[in-house]
Amino acid sequence: MSDTSTTSPRLPGVTFIASSLFPIGILAIVAMMLLPLPLAILDAFFVINILLSLLVLMVALYSFRPLDFSSFPSVLLIATVLRLALNVASTRVVLTDGHQGSHAAGRVIEAFGNFVIAGNFAVGLVVFIILVIINLVVITKGAGRVSEVSARFTLDAMPGKQMAIDADLNAGLLTPEQARARRAEVSEEADFYGAMDGASKFVKGDAIAGILILLANIIGGIAIGTSQHGLGFGQAAETYILLSIGDGLVAQIPTLLLSIATAVIVTRVTSTNDMAVHIGSQIGLHRAWVPVAAVLGIIGMIPGMPNLLFLTAAAVATAVAHLTRATPENAGITSTSLLAGPGGTGAALPSPTPGAPAGTDTPGEDGGIRAGDVTDYARIVIGLGVGLVPLIEEGAGGGLLARVTAMRRDASRDMGFVIPGVRIRDDVKLSPNSYSIRIRQAAVAEDVVYPDRKLALPGANTQGAPRGIKVKDPSFGLEAIWIQPHQVAETEADDHVVVEPDSVIATHLGQVLYAHAGELLGADDVQDLLDNLETTSPTLVSSVVPNLVPLHLLTAVLRELLKERMPVSDLPRILEELSAISGPLTDPVELAEKVRPALAPHLLEQIAPVRDTLPIITLSSALEELLTRSLHDRAGLVMDPSLANHIQADIAAAQDTLAGKGRRGVVVVSAPLRRHFSSFLRSHNGDAIVISVAEIPDHRRLEIVASVSAQSATGQEPQS
Repeated sequence: MSDTSTTSPRLPGVTFIASSLFPIGILAIVAMMLLPLPLAILDAFFVINILLSLLVLMVALYSFRPLDFSSFPSVLLIATVLRLALNVASTRVVLTDGHQGSHAAGRVIEAFGNFVIAGNFAVGLVVFIILVIINLVVITKGAGRVSEVSARFTLDAMPGKQMAIDADLNAGLLTPEQARARRAEVSEEADFYGAMDGASKFVKGDAIAGILILLANIIGGIAIGTSQHGLGFGQAAETYILLSIGDGLVAQIPTLLLSIATAVIVTRVTSTNDMAVHIGSQIGLHRAWVPVAAVLGIIGMIPGMPNLLFLTAAAVATAVAHLTRATPENAGITSTSLLAGPGGTGAALPSPTPGAPAGTDTPGEDGGIRAGDVTDYARIVIGLGVGLVPLIEEGAGGGLLARVTAMRRDASRDMGFVIPGVRIRDDVKLSPNSYSIRIRQAAVAEDVVYPDRKLALPGANTQGAPRGIKVKDPSFGLEAIWIQPHQVAETEADDHVVVEPDSVIATHLGQVLYAHAGELLGADDVQDLLDNLETTSPTLVSSVVPNLVPLHLLTAVLRELLKERMPVSDLPRILEELSAISGPLTDPVELAEKVRPALAPHLLEQIAPVRDTLPIITLSSALEELLTRSLHDRAGLVMDPSLANHIQADIAAAQDTLAGKGRRGVVVVSAPLRRHFSSFLRSHNGDAIVISVAEIPDHRRLEIVASVSAQSATGQEPQS
């Protein structure tokens, strides 16, 4: 379906002719002010002026939205200058040759003067003054006020519109190209209304100039006729008033047309129809025409009234009411229907199309439901309870959108691929202060925040706990308290870290993104990475994919790496490592294990800078031997539940201690045990990162912060 929000494209030939003649036309306008014109050319320019004004008015009426005629301010300026130039040229002719008679200024001026005056100068002056008052006081003044207010509100709303575009882009509702087009449209809209605010002053000034030129022609003409050409006062007045009024009308009628066009443009509301259809669709209400017909009928039956005229009007109104009775707007079918979607959102369904072919979706048996109304392919969704909606409202001080954008950008940089857009929406199924995070439609995290409070996290030197709501920090599981805003200074003085509610959600989202990065990566994302790499390393890409490693297998390998927080930003190294592996390349898990040692330094740099010591958590040799013996080919690690709980608790305690100091650590085990032990910990503690001894670079300085043994779980250290 074609986009009906814009007008039909203009003909290329018209554009070419306009661009070619435009500079010549501007020079001709300037020349008209300086050089005398023959009467035939002057008459032709008067007709062209009227043609241009009518054309501008018709384009304004048939535009769907103001920006469809974005060149209107410039056209208005040119038309105004053209009209003033004609006034100067005609004034020269009137004052120079007006004594010869009414034909001296050309046939157009003579015809307009005779037609309006009709033998009565007073009538002509009054009609001219009324036209000027209508133009200047009513149309031009109103259009100028609307332009001023529109420009002010458009400029004030511009930051909010830009934020809305950014939010839609971050939520995945817009592509980057669509976002750029929307931003350009917002900027163009601001420029247009700003220009219209100034352009409306052209019309006002033109109307005032018309009055002054009329007075100058009459007074100057009478003075010149009586003093220089020997005319009597009556004859001079008759001749020059006729010519002046004719000249003024020739200029004032195009001015009136352009004033109407200006008012139409600045009062135009964006629509998918032109102005006539837009107005007709809204005034064609059956319930409005019925009382109109009734009132006109009553007036038509009052004695002394022009009964036939009013009764005829009542009959016409009745006919219109009958014709509008069967339209969808009056039959209880609104122009759009709402299908309640997941999370309390709605999907707009198009209104039924008259005469739709069989098989099209129309309200009836299936309610007009389409696949797009019941599917949501957003890979990341944050659902907010109604109490948390202010966190995304700019006017309410919400900063969640900006924090989510920053978190997504950081996660993309760390993990090495573009994290999909995050869709944020309200969810009536959640309690007011709850939020949920979904990855590929599955809820993976849910918690509660208090938008009118702040979260206080204890530090190393915290002495006491402030009053508030005690909770667990959703990101790291630390003890935390939701405090009132007036407690912030006191709480920070007690070595607490105070966090905003939107920052709590964004940080929690970051943890989820890292933990589920493998689920977010798809074949299309991998192909984008390969396309980008192909610009710098085409031979490497073509030799590995798909010759050695098909796209689906490479995607599976990258997912395995991301599952354990291993960044895939060094794609050239990954392809090189895969190409160097001997034997069949079929098992993505085994391939990921062989690629890991080359990528581990990058992961460790994210945990601790190279210049710092790397905190590590180790297993005692006896525990490692016990776990190695418990390995089974298919079942993985098989151990006593009490031992499993003990290991998990000790590692979690060590991680909490490091988190309290603002540090992170890794669990180090032997290479044969690494993959299975990592899988075991992920099922209990998703934040744990497990690496093998072989993956630690030789130059890294290590600090053992904890060593886990099986003694406390079994009563004694197992013997080797």
